[in-house]
Amino acid sequence: MSEYGAEGAPVESVSVAGNSDVVTARQMVRTMAQQAGLPLVQQTKLVTAASELGRNMVVYGKGGVIRSRITTEGSRRGVWVEFQDQGPGIPDVDLALTDGWTSGGGMGLGLSGARRLVDKFDLETGPQGTTVRVVKWNR
Repeated sequence: MSEYGAEGAPVESVSVAGNSDVVTARQMVRTMAQQAGLPLVQQTKLVTAASELGRNMVVYGKGGVIRSRITTEGSRRGVWVEFQDQGPGIPDVDLALTDGWTSGGGMGLGLSGARRLVDKFDLETGPQGTTVRVVKWNR
């Protein structure tokens, strides 16, 4: 059993190189959330987080792969999503997770906003790229 449970659950993935791929990934995440039985509000929060994180992959991480699967923990069901890029990494994670901070022309809500929208948020970064893993549980 992995940290996110349901090891061996079918994993779906989308390669992300541009904005149209982010749209495809959003749909994959929405479908997975529906299959996991997440209520509409929870689906919307997860899809919004996926959109923000996917956009960051395109803008800052030179694209990558988004993977998703239904996961369990005890009697809870949810959706696990991983965003993995091969970009230069995030030089200052604490700063990047600060509301309002942006390295580009955005509103500075991408990482910090995505973190607030999900129930579990893990980020690993370095010169080999950045990986963000999130979980949204059925409530």
